[in-house]
Amino acid sequence: MVTWPSAASLHAQQNSDSLISQLNQIVGNKYVLTDEEHTKQYRTGIRFGCGKALAVVRPGSLVEQWQVLKACINAGVIVLSQASNTGLTGGSTPDGDDYDRDIVIVSMTRMKTIHVIQQGKQVICLPGSTLDQLETILRPLGREPHSVIGSSCIGASVFGGICNNSGGALVRRGPAYTQMSLFAQVDSQGELHLVNHLGISLTGLEEDVLQRIEQGDFSDADIENNQGNCSDHDYESYVRQIDENTPARFNADPHRLYESSGSAGKVMVFAVRLDTFPIEKDPQVFYIGTNDPQELTDIRRYILSTFEQLPISGEYLHRVAFNVAEKYGKDTFLMIHYLGTSRLPRLFALKAKMDNIFTKLRIFPSNFTDRIMQFASTLFPNHLPPRMREYRDKFEHHLLLKVSAEGKEEARNFLSSYFSHKSGDFFECTKEEGTKAFLHRFAAAGAANRYRAVHTRTVENILALDIALPRNTQQWCETLPREIEKPILLKLYYGHFLCHVFHQDYIVSKGHDCLELEHKMWKLLDNRGAEYPAEHNVGHLYFAKAALKNHYQTLDPCNCFNPGIGHTSKYRHYHEHAEE
Repeated sequence: MVTWPSAASLHAQQNSDSLISQLNQIVGNKYVLTDEEHTKQYRTGIRFGCGKALAVVRPGSLVEQWQVLKACINAGVIVLSQASNTGLTGGSTPDGDDYDRDIVIVSMTRMKTIHVIQQGKQVICLPGSTLDQLETILRPLGREPHSVIGSSCIGASVFGGICNNSGGALVRRGPAYTQMSLFAQVDSQGELHLVNHLGISLTGLEEDVLQRIEQGDFSDADIENNQGNCSDHDYESYVRQIDENTPARFNADPHRLYESSGSAGKVMVFAVRLDTFPIEKDPQVFYIGTNDPQELTDIRRYILSTFEQLPISGEYLHRVAFNVAEKYGKDTFLMIHYLGTSRLPRLFALKAKMDNIFTKLRIFPSNFTDRIMQFASTLFPNHLPPRMREYRDKFEHHLLLKVSAEGKEEARNFLSSYFSHKSGDFFECTKEEGTKAFLHRFAAAGAANRYRAVHTRTVENILALDIALPRNTQQWCETLPREIEKPILLKLYYGHFLCHVFHQDYIVSKGHDCLELEHKMWKLLDNRGAEYPAEHNVGHLYFAKAALKNHYQTLDPCNCFNPGIGHTSKYRHYHEHAEE
């Protein structure tokens, strides 16, 4: 029996075909992807999230981005803005196929322009710019961005940090934040508007403004000051308040939800204006080890409440995370150490292509490139300094304290006095030891992924949490009930200790339901007063709390941008059921 398509489905197909044709005209056929195989990398998150998309569009200019957006809004499709797609909670990919409209993913990676303004004290970044690129541009000026290597992931975008209020390892700077941006939103009547809160006075039609921003066609006289903050100016005093029963920072903190900041794709952002910071000269790293977590608690509270100079960063690493990173993060460590960070995004892109090829050729085992890279890393000698390995054998808890040259003496005197009567100890790192210590801590962030890739027979998946504990928490070490701990093969704890933000990766044994396990852990975290996620956005994994949900709905009353985020409605105007 032949079933003929209905008039409604034929009309929908015609609308889809018409939109695809418009998108081809705007950006060129090469940059409109519709084949499922070609769109897969854009539709799939690193750890979580996957769904369908009508198309992936890759505009090459802000004007093209605007024209693509207009075409999509006029066609009534969902728009999902995507930068580097490095998030861990599925926040920049579709989630399933239960939407009431088609989805068009707009990938921003071709638009990498960065303008340096205010003698390098500020920058204007376009949608495809990355943290590594920004760091490279600012280095000759003696400046650096909000987040640097060790507080961000390889290939991470500037926009991803702002739109998700992402954190970082740098104690004085707090989460990525700005009040100054150029973005488009759709009002409650369905009308599209370009909002210029960039603090650059420009007149003309939308496309004229966008073209001038992209080309840097503005003078110092056009740049307005005192129109808003381009970073969180209050964080240093906020993190020092160690007796407050709320976290210093977390993704959905109402204090840091402002237009593009924390928007999670509920508007389309075209440019952001950000502060830069002086590069610290001659910093000193102190490597601290102890078997008593209370000693680290004492150190944290004393430093934050008493030190005249706040440390640059204070990174925690548990012995298990140290060991897993030593073996399964070794190739990442070596690549960064010998090649630097600038080449890594291309290398990882090449790896992704090779993964796709080997997946199709079923004669190769799963995760073949990971297995090859893991084997290759064993051919190199041990890469960690002897003193670090000695502390690993001796101590369970490790703290990497990086201080400025001005704060070096203050930190040395305190640590010498404190450990003169305690069970732990510390040493002052040489420059090479300090660099390698922080690089090792950075490699720990991806080590669980590699472990999973080469142990597919015994590992079900990774349960990854990033949590923010209240500032007054003293018992920060986690103790899990037996029924939760039983299916866990390894627990990897690491994080930004002075800010009380922890990353907790649990490698779960085969045959167990990771989502069910995670929901049990959420209850434990709620009892501890923790906020989560701390840095990676709610995505489609976590539930948005009231303030965050209100932020989303205020920005996007029609729910045409990234619907479903934070378990909100996926339907027009946030209806509970799809319209017939």
